[in-house]
Amino acid sequence: MKILLDAEQIRTGVARLARQVAVDYAGRSPALIGVLTGSLVFLADLMRQIDLPLRIGLVQARSYRGAATRPGTLELHLDLLPEIAGQDVLLVDDIFDTGHTLDALVSQLRLQQPRSLRSAVLLRKQGRQAVKLEPDYVGFEVPDVFVVGYGLDYQDAYRHLPYVAQLDEAELRD
Repeated sequence: MKILLDAEQIRTGVARLARQVAVDYAGRSPALIGVLTGSLVFLADLMRQIDLPLRIGLVQARSYRGAATRPGTLELHLDLLPEIAGQDVLLVDDIFDTGHTLDALVSQLRLQQPRSLRSAVLLRKQGRQAVKLEPDYVGFEVPDVFVVGYGLDYQDAYRHLPYVAQLDEAELRD
């Protein structure tokens, strides 16, 4: 496994994003909506560093199944979404790959008529974007490789790692 972002780099990047979010939402109480399950670690660290009153909610989006390393059919589950009509909303996700997940979630959340809607991603994978939407906040750019750690998984493993790493081909088959 090759480490792409160590724990200190991630801490620094999340702190930078939190400062920017706090400035942009000054005087407001945004709702942070985390995308399960990959964003949990990022969401937890980000919300603890934003010095504003926050509301927290969750949605689920799945496009990877089993040993897949490329996205499949996207499934969205909005059952845990709090009331966001008239609210400032920041959608928080782990990775912006093709962008289909974020694009679909933004479309669904807009139907709820929030006052404002922005998005934050920990990672933006280079060269994979397939939609016009751009995240409003990006922690780090990473190459087009399969990454795990800091909430991201492969077959439900590796989420606990305090860093982001690239799995090599042998690890993807195991």
